[in-house]
Amino acid sequence: MSFDQLTVPQLTQALAEHKYIADRGLSTALLLALKLGKPLLLEGEVGVGKTELAKTVSTLLGRELIRLQCYEGIDMHQALYEWDYARQMLFVRSLGSDEASDDQLFGPRFLLERPLLQAVRAGDQCVLLIDEVDRADDEFEAFLLELLGDYQVTIPEVGTIKAESRPIVILTSNRTRELHDALKRRCLYTWIGFPESEREVEIVRSRLPEVGPALANQVVGAVNRLRAMDLEKLPGVAETIDWTESVTALGSDSLTAEIALDTLGAVVKDRDDLEFASRNIQDVIS
Repeated sequence: MSFDQLTVPQLTQALAEHKYIADRGLSTALLLALKLGKPLLLEGEVGVGKTELAKTVSTLLGRELIRLQCYEGIDMHQALYEWDYARQMLFVRSLGSDEASDDQLFGPRFLLERPLLQAVRAGDQCVLLIDEVDRADDEFEAFLLELLGDYQVTIPEVGTIKAESRPIVILTSNRTRELHDALKRRCLYTWIGFPESEREVEIVRSRLPEVGPALANQVVGAVNRLRAMDLEKLPGVAETIDWTESVTALGSDSLTAEIALDTLGAVVKDRDDLEFASRNIQDVIS
């Protein structure tokens, strides 16, 4: 698919048809990433739709989604490749230790591809999601620079493998730590904040079309009041959807104090926050 003639309104509409409601700023950043072939770094609060955007783009374009979930301690081998040592040992035993060469042992048949190598080889047939990159350490972030700058990776035993065509790359960060400038320079950047109430209602109703406007407005209003409180973990859009769905699952079309208390665990995910919100439930739903 060529992105040359694609416009921001067209992309916004296409995303909406796949139940992702994007504002103009986000649609513009995504369109530039598609047109320029550059990685897109999304920062924002937890649960505002960063990961969901990559999933939607994958579905919209009919491309495979390859996801690398970052975490503390992730290293190159878990993200890029590993050798199948068990099969290598069996191979050595079958030939005899003196007959197995390095070229045989460290060849494609024993190479286990991890997400980054899979994406380089898939090229423009995939969307690569590097999720929560802020959870990884500085060393891993530095390791990503070659991929983000040149769309290539280096395996010591094999050499440099370069993508024949560029995959779409989306990185997400919850900003638990500041990312380095070197990584940011290789990406287009946008911040995804909590949406305005009207857009959040639109998001809820696009995901839950059976929900009426009255309930959607009630829940969104209550979530915004929770966000204004001194909570440890503010609820994201994902929690707004979960809360609305929970209220509906109980057969209610209204967010009463009783229903709100019964379903509060769908939107508040911290014990102290839950106790505080429960004590102030009238302020939440008023």
